[in-house]
Amino acid sequence: MESKFVINNSSTEKGVLQTAELYNYIMDTSVYPREHQFLKELRAITSTHPRAVMGTSPDVGQFMDLLLTTINAKKTIEIGVFTGYSLLQTALAIPEDGKITAIDVNRSWYEIGLPILDKAGVTHKINFIESEALPALDQLLEDPENKGTFDFAFVDADKRNYANYHERVLELLKPGGIAAYDNTLWAGTVAMDEGSVPEMKLASRKALIEFNKYIAGDARVQISLVPLGDGITVCRRN
Repeated sequence: MESKFVINNSSTEKGVLQTAELYNYIMDTSVYPREHQFLKELRAITSTHPRAVMGTSPDVGQFMDLLLTTINAKKTIEIGVFTGYSLLQTALAIPEDGKITAIDVNRSWYEIGLPILDKAGVTHKINFIESEALPALDQLLEDPENKGTFDFAFVDADKRNYANYHERVLELLKPGGIAAYDNTLWAGTVAMDEGSVPEMKLASRKALIEFNKYIAGDARVQISLVPLGDGITVCRRN
C-alpha cells in the first residue's frame, strides 16, 4: 500500500486542497504509480527524520520532472537540498552529461539520501556546495561563464531570502529558463488572518506574502502560482 511512504499527506499539513480524500485520490491515481522506485525509497527514509516536513512533496516532484523534460534542461541549480528528493528527481530527469549545482547549509542532511543517489547512478551529475545560499550564488556570479547559462532553478531554502535568491537566479538563468519557488502558500497561512497563524510560521508567512507580491509585479518573468504541495511559484525568464 503506497500510503506507508507518505510524508504528511494530510491536506491541512502539506497541501492546499480542502479534503485529505481528494489529495489522496490525486496522489494514488496520478503521482505514486509513476514515482520512480529510488524516489519512493528516499521518501521512506526521509519520513523518519524529525524534519521530514521539509521534504519535497511527490506531486511537486512530478511537476518538476515534467518541467525539466519539457525544456530539455541540462544545467540546473538547487537552493536548499535537505535529503535530496527534488535533487534526485532532477538528476533522473536531466541527461547523462547534465549538471546540478546543489547548495545547502547542512551536508549531513544531503548525506542521508546520498546512498540512494549513488544507487541511482546520478552522483556524477551533482556538485554539492555546503554553504549559505547567498554567498554561494554570489560566488557563482563572479564567473561570467555562469551568467545566463542555467536552464532551471529550484528554490526551497530560507523563505525570508526568496527575493534575494530571485535576483541572483535571474542572472544565472538563460532567457526562457525556469525558476520554481517552493512553499509559496505556506500551508495556506498566506491567506489567513495573522492571529490564526501559529507563531512558528509567522516570520516566513510575512516573507512569502511579500515575495508573492514582489514576483507578481516582476515584468522580467512570466509566472504561475501552482497549488501543488505547499504551493509552487513557477517563473519563466523573458
